[in-house]
Amino acid sequence: MDAQLRAGVAVYNAGRYHAAHDAWEGRWLDLPEGDDERLLHGLIQFTAAVYHARERNWSGATGLADSAADYLADLPPDYHDVNVATVREYLAALERDPERIERGPAPALTYEGAALGLTDLDVDGAFVAAGVLAEDLGYDEEVIERATRYARADLEAGDEGSEFVTFLLDFVRDADHRGIVFQRLSEHADRREHRESDVDGLFEER
Repeated sequence: MDAQLRAGVAVYNAGRYHAAHDAWEGRWLDLPEGDDERLLHGLIQFTAAVYHARERNWSGATGLADSAADYLADLPPDYHDVNVATVREYLAALERDPERIERGPAPALTYEGAALGLTDLDVDGAFVAAGVLAEDLGYDEEVIERATRYARADLEAGDEGSEFVTFLLDFVRDADHRGIVFQRLSEHADRREHRESDVDGLFEER
């Protein structure tokens, strides 16, 4: 679950609190009960608690802070290299005083000791983040799904310079030009799909 974990951390640190859980949710739903499931469940509820506090939904924030703390309670302080101890401390403080969110930001999530940002994600993490950001920001998710499929196919074929990989990385990392990058990505995906449809069935009996 490494790519999903890192993507969610980076999306959260970018201030997309509501969106961060999408990077974790699909993986979490597939996990059996255990520490990994509790980690992702706790992080999902942590980001929801922060989101509701920022929206001044104090009862929602405190309830989720309490629930998230329960899921994370017995995990090691740096489980899966995430700063779980810091999260637990903040959840306890948020439950006591949810209005603290207005006096200072929630803590960053760290992975391997670093507060990952979107520019720090590798290809696999960026692929996950691209889908999450597209949904959160109102871009056509189907375009991102197609582009990710093409990017993975190119990498499997040994094409390290794939335009789809480049554009997906830029879509995640370059917020100022995200709209332009998405347009280019959409155009390239359409061209790729058209080329593939042109050769489909050429060698079948007619």
